[in-house]
Amino acid sequence: MNDILPVGSVMSVRGAVVDVSFTGGALPAINTALIVQWDRPDPLVLEVHSHVDPVTVRCIALQATAGLARSTSVRTSGAPLSVPVGDAVLGRLLDVVGMLKDRGPALPADTPRRSIHNVPPSLKGETSTTSVFETGIKVIDLLAPLVQGGKAAMFGGAGVGKTVLVMELIHAMVEKYQGISVFAGVGERSREGHELLTDMQGSGVLARTVLVYGQMNEPPGARWRVPLTALTIAEFFRDQKHQNVLLLMDNVFRFVQAGAELSSLLGRLPSRVGYQPTLATEVAALQERIASVAGASVTAIQAVYVPADDFTDPAVTAISSHMDSMIVLSRDLAAEGFYPAIDPLASTSALLDPAFLGVDHYDVAERAREALARFKDLQDIIALLGVEELNASDREIVTRARRLQRFLSQPFAVTEAFTGTPGRSVPRAETVAGCRAILDGETDGWAETSLYMVGNLDEARAKEAAAQAVGKPAAAKPS
Repeated sequence: MNDILPVGSVMSVRGAVVDVSFTGGALPAINTALIVQWDRPDPLVLEVHSHVDPVTVRCIALQATAGLARSTSVRTSGAPLSVPVGDAVLGRLLDVVGMLKDRGPALPADTPRRSIHNVPPSLKGETSTTSVFETGIKVIDLLAPLVQGGKAAMFGGAGVGKTVLVMELIHAMVEKYQGISVFAGVGERSREGHELLTDMQGSGVLARTVLVYGQMNEPPGARWRVPLTALTIAEFFRDQKHQNVLLLMDNVFRFVQAGAELSSLLGRLPSRVGYQPTLATEVAALQERIASVAGASVTAIQAVYVPADDFTDPAVTAISSHMDSMIVLSRDLAAEGFYPAIDPLASTSALLDPAFLGVDHYDVAERAREALARFKDLQDIIALLGVEELNASDREIVTRARRLQRFLSQPFAVTEAFTGTPGRSVPRAETVAGCRAILDGETDGWAETSLYMVGNLDEARAKEAAAQAVGKPAAAKPS
């Protein structure tokens, strides 16, 4: 087959953008994979992006182009880039073109492959669900519950705990979640990728997980296409194996950033804040493929970097418009020592409705939001005049909101090596019961530190009893 396919040659190289000339025969179609026939040991795959003139195509390189010269021969594959899928890739680490990067044995020769450019399921073929995807993280399960088969995003600036939260979700779901997990590292640091692989090997979850990486040191083409590679693997398990899939992506902003880099190299005029003019289209093409069909679901949890903590950034707003649940991380809470630093007032979920969660959960969640919102309103007055100047009703709200704020903090299993505190996973019913008790005033006489960094309310009660027995505070607390 390859003998009758046209062979071209490199005309120009501009970083990750390569022009290839085909003098005979038809030009390769858009999104066709081309293989550079050079003398380097590492392969170089190009993807056709546009037709420049009757004999020239403009391509995006999916690997580094260092050393590529003009006139180098290029062979067309005649089809879009395809990557290995199925049971053979479970427990393995792949790159954007499907090559193994974990130094393990080669994949079997009969491993199925699938194109990374698939259309999303038809609207009539998609299914919706109102099942709660429990995480064991109190503040998420109470105020921003995740949807089974839905899309959730964690938005936060640099250093507020997005990657730690993603790793904790992976760890927390080892026991509860029996489906397949696919992790896409988009623009990840090499250190983060190595840590995740090591943690997964140690926890035993790697056997049901596929890791796909396009790291920060790789060309923009790799970072731009790696989410599609991960999504293709997830779609195979959903469509062919009829298995539920948990898709984790860290970090989707790097996907947008890679697209902006390529857009500049392709000579397009930039759009607002310097982003590519095709920003909304690229994000939609990715997010609309994350869908559930009858018999199997894809649940996506995505970390999104917020540049300069600006939540009005075009990339952030484009991504958030596709989400069912939005978990917003707060730098102020992180600075005060509340982890996970999730803002309970800014985080939202389409599932936060009494018809889906039950009246009891919904009422507690609303009461919690009201108390925390009133506390936030009063903080300036408290800073100027002190709590003593508030009326009795507001003092009561402040007392309970502060205890609720501390109760919604939680030690993570993935940070145990740094904090020395074992992680806690709390069932949703226990979270709701604990928050209701705090809002009803059962803990008004407790030390605030008894509720800080604990699991359920029983653990806080034991901590308070121990502190009273020795007559001193239970633990250090955030200011």
